[in-house]
Amino acid sequence: MFDVIIVGAGVSGASIARRLSRYKLDILLLEKENDVSMGASKANSAIVHGGYAESGKELRGRLCYPGRISFEKLNEELNFGFLANGSLVLAFDEDDMKMLATLYEMGKENGLDDIEIIGQDELRKLEENVSDQAIGALYCKGAGVCSPYEYVIALVENAMDNGLELKLNSEVIGIEKNGDVFRLTCSTGESYEAKYVINASGLNGAKVSSMITQTDFDIHPRSGEYLLMQKGTGSRVKQVLFQTPSPKSKGILVTRTYHNNILIGPDAIDEEEIDLGTHEERLKEIYTLAKKSVKDDVLNLREFIRSFTGLRPASSTGDFIIENTRTNGFINVVGIQSPGITSSPAIAEMVEKILEEIGLKLIKDPNYNPYRKPIIKYKDLEDFNKIKDKVDLELGNPERLVCRCEQVSEKTIRDALNRGIELTSFDAVKRRTRSGMGFCQGAFCRNRVLEVMEDEYKHPIENRKFDSENSGISRLNKKDINELMKKMEV
Repeated sequence: MFDVIIVGAGVSGASIARRLSRYKLDILLLEKENDVSMGASKANSAIVHGGYAESGKELRGRLCYPGRISFEKLNEELNFGFLANGSLVLAFDEDDMKMLATLYEMGKENGLDDIEIIGQDELRKLEENVSDQAIGALYCKGAGVCSPYEYVIALVENAMDNGLELKLNSEVIGIEKNGDVFRLTCSTGESYEAKYVINASGLNGAKVSSMITQTDFDIHPRSGEYLLMQKGTGSRVKQVLFQTPSPKSKGILVTRTYHNNILIGPDAIDEEEIDLGTHEERLKEIYTLAKKSVKDDVLNLREFIRSFTGLRPASSTGDFIIENTRTNGFINVVGIQSPGITSSPAIAEMVEKILEEIGLKLIKDPNYNPYRKPIIKYKDLEDFNKIKDKVDLELGNPERLVCRCEQVSEKTIRDALNRGIELTSFDAVKRRTRSGMGFCQGAFCRNRVLEVMEDEYKHPIENRKFDSENSGISRLNKKDINELMKKMEV
C-alpha cells in the first residue's frame, strides 16, 4: 500500500510528486497517457508569469508570485530551462494605461517588488522592436519563459530518483474507500491502495472527483491556438510582450521561447468538446493582433514551422480548486489553468501543508537528492557546413547527428532513453531532446530517432507515427500557411 497516490502527471501532479519525494513516503503517480506532460502542461505559452494579472482575492492570484520566485532555484536544481527575461504589458491608448494602473495595484497587493509602469522612452530602451504605436507598458523584471514539458519531465525524473513510482497508460476508472484506505482501479485492470489520494487530473478533474466525493464544480476545456516560428527568430524580442488582458485571457502575446523561437498566441475559446486542431480564421486573427505589438519586420509567416492548440482546464468557479474534500484524504487540485505552471511550486507546498494537517507524517529523507542533470542545454545552432559530416556517421557513434535541424547527437538521444521512463514514441524523444523541433519538423530525423530507440531498447518500436497522426488532430501546416499568406497578401 502507498502513502499517497497522485492522479495525473501534468505540472501539478509532477510538482506535488517531487515535493513529497523529499520525505520517507511511498508515492505512486498514475498517468493515463503514454508519457508525462501530455495535456495542458505540454501545449501552452510557457510563460513564468509575474503575478499581477489575478487579484489576491483569488487563490491563483495568491499563488502565482510565490511560485514565480521559486523558478530560479528549481532550474538550478533540475536544469529544465528557465530565462527571467522580463515581461511588458503594452498600452496603446489611455484606456490601456488605466488597465496598467489596475494591474500594477494588483501586483503590489500580491507582494511584487519588481514592477513599474514605464513611458515610451524607457519602453524603447528595453524593447527596441516594440510597436511605434505603444505609449507605455507595465514592466515586470522577474517574469520569464521556461520549457514547460522539460520542466514536468525534470520534476518526474527527479522524483523517481528519490523513490517515486510512475505508472503510465493507467487511467483511473474507479475509486472507493474502505475505512481509511482508498482503492483506485485503472484501465489496465490493476488496483492500487493508498491512505491519501491527490486528484491532479487536469481536464478529467471533475470526472475523477465525482468517482469518490460530492463534486460541486465542472471542468471545461478553454482552447488557445498558437503559431511557432523557426529557431533564431526569438532574438528579435527581448521580453514577453502582452497586450492588455481580457476576462478569459492575458491577451495575445509575442515572445521568444526558451529555445529562441518566436511564439505568438493564444486566443481563448470555451469549448464543449476537446478540439486540439488549429483553424485558419483563428490563426489569422492571432497573427493580425500579434503584429500590433511589434514593428513590421519582426513577424514573418514565411518563418512559420508549427501551429498547435493548448487546452486549459477551466473550472466553473473561475479559480484554482485545491482542497481536502468531504471524503477526507481525497484532495482535489483541479481547475489549474493559467498561471498554473508559474504557480506549481506554491501549489505543491499548499498540498504538502494540507496533507500534514490531515494526518500525514512528513519525515525528511536524509538521502533526498534535489539535483537532476540536464539532457540538453540551450545552444545556438552551429554552422551546418562545419558539422554536416557527422550526419553520415554510423549508428552507434555518440557524435552522430541524428537530427540535422536542431543538431541533436545520438549520445543525447540515448541519454534521454535511460532516465527511468521508457519512451515509446518519437514525440517522447522530441520533447526531451528537440529532435524534430526544427524547420523540417521531423521529416528527416523521425526514422533515425526510431532506429536509435530500437537499438537501445533491443525491441521494435510499435508506435512509429507522430502524436498528432495517432490522435487524428488536424493542424495547419506550412502548405496551409503558404495558402493563408496568399489570401492575406503577406
